[in-house]
Amino acid sequence: MTGQPAPDADLDEALALVNGDRDGDRDRDKVTPRPSPATTPAARSVARSAAQPSATTQPTSTSTPTSTSPPASTSAPTPWPAARVRAERAAPRPTAEPAPVPLARALGLILAAPLTALTDLPSFDTSAMDGWAVAGPGPWDVRAEKILAGHGRPDALCDGEAVRIATGARIPQDATAVLRSEHGTLDDKGRLHARREVVTGQDIRPRGQECRSGDHLLPAGSLVTPAVLGLAAAAGYDTLAVVRRPRAEVLVLGDELLTEGLPHEGLIRDALGPMLPPWLHALGADVTAVRFLGDDAEALHEAIRASAADLIVTTGGTASGPVDHVHPTLARVGAELLVDGVAVRPGHPMLLARVRPGQHLVGLPGNPLAAVSGLLTLAEPLLRTLSGRANGCGGPSTYTAPLRDAVQGHPYDTRLVPVTLRSDRAVPLRFNGPAMLRGIAAADGLAVVPPGGAREGQELEILDLPWAVPDVGTGTGPYGAGSADGEECFT
Repeated sequence: MTGQPAPDADLDEALALVNGDRDGDRDRDKVTPRPSPATTPAARSVARSAAQPSATTQPTSTSTPTSTSPPASTSAPTPWPAARVRAERAAPRPTAEPAPVPLARALGLILAAPLTALTDLPSFDTSAMDGWAVAGPGPWDVRAEKILAGHGRPDALCDGEAVRIATGARIPQDATAVLRSEHGTLDDKGRLHARREVVTGQDIRPRGQECRSGDHLLPAGSLVTPAVLGLAAAAGYDTLAVVRRPRAEVLVLGDELLTEGLPHEGLIRDALGPMLPPWLHALGADVTAVRFLGDDAEALHEAIRASAADLIVTTGGTASGPVDHVHPTLARVGAELLVDGVAVRPGHPMLLARVRPGQHLVGLPGNPLAAVSGLLTLAEPLLRTLSGRANGCGGPSTYTAPLRDAVQGHPYDTRLVPVTLRSDRAVPLRFNGPAMLRGIAAADGLAVVPPGGAREGQELEILDLPWAVPDVGTGTGPYGAGSADGEECFT
């Protein structure tokens, strides 16, 4: 899926979001050196993965960095590309026995097995057009009867005979072609004449033209779209074997958050509680609960300990502040920390942990755009694997596009910048600070800006936004909680 450019009528409004005020933006976007990550005793006690993948590319710098290397740190953050790879490989591909799901409930799920034709398509020779089935050269004597779709096997034709036939009707034995209605005429004796040359086999759909019984139509890992439902039905399926959607639970942290009304007296509205569940659902998860825990370490510990979700997502509390309880709680439950900080802006304090076999936790920063960065960096690759898409046709939703304007980079971290598409170019949006949602709300995707920045016209990877499939869950939760759910593409 690629983002859709904004309508021309919205041009002025969209341009207001773009990097227009260059001098002011330059001052706002100046980066400061990264502070060394906190290393509390509780955080150090969390088990860490031994292998630290290195960055795979060194992008071209288009601005003068303030530093040529990161400040010294006891725990270097994981490079952004490596963090995504590690998240994708953190969990095994689904191994549970898939349950058959009726076609009407399978939309948006992932095929657990290749889709194999149960019959030839078409299953008999059929007419591609309304007209006459003819045998041999014309002119032809026309039979009185008609052959209609859905009727049984018609009588065979003899040379020099024709019979009226409808689109989709079964071709009679020994017919050599179908003459379209507009290409034939009847004389006063009722004989059929062709207005143009008749070629043997014309407008006949032969049995097995699309596929033969046993042919692989789609690989395991394919997303079930409306077209896939149609293909499955045509191929003889009443149910599909699909992968169970992974279950996710969202834990919203922070005493300063309001769930309704206007901000007041130091309190702010929570943006992540409303945003994350539908976003996670679009990434392939069923959100079973959203819990507001405040800054309560015991409540966080109990929520993690009691959770049966495949993925726990926390918001805030991943840094080293006085009420940042995620690291100590992970240590307390004996979790294995797989990613502890990522070299990306916004969102560098994000983390990924294995709480227990079959259960992972993604810790998102509390700032909204930083949380989106963590969601697409760590949760999306993990859910891609858990939902069965990793090695099928449903891989990461990315594309490339040239920049319309240069983008200032961080000296040594990747930047994720909201962009909109205009005339096949990615236009960076102004409101891209960690606490801002105005840019991402107007965006078609997030541009992956390499350390040092990117020049005008430079081709960049764009992370697509997952607004492809609406809520298709059939369970009890508001986001489809409880709905049931080949290594190559054959198309």
